[in-house]
Amino acid sequence: MNATELRSKSVGELRLELQNLLREKFNLSMQRGIGQLSRPDQMSKVRKDIARVYTVINEKIRAGDAS
Repeated sequence: MNATELRSKSVGELRLELQNLLREKFNLSMQRGIGQLSRPDQMSKVRKDIARVYTVINEKIRAGDAS
């Protein structure tokens, strides 16, 4: 997922995407906690995607596109 894909979405869609990413991060952290995380690099990818979504949401809100 890159920033240009995210910028084409509305704030509502971005918040839904954010909710899904936070759920995925929680699931990955639970897997890590019990030692079943098969791909440790997924955790950092999800965290970076979450940061991207937050950034684009803030950009849209500051630009007045908070619809």
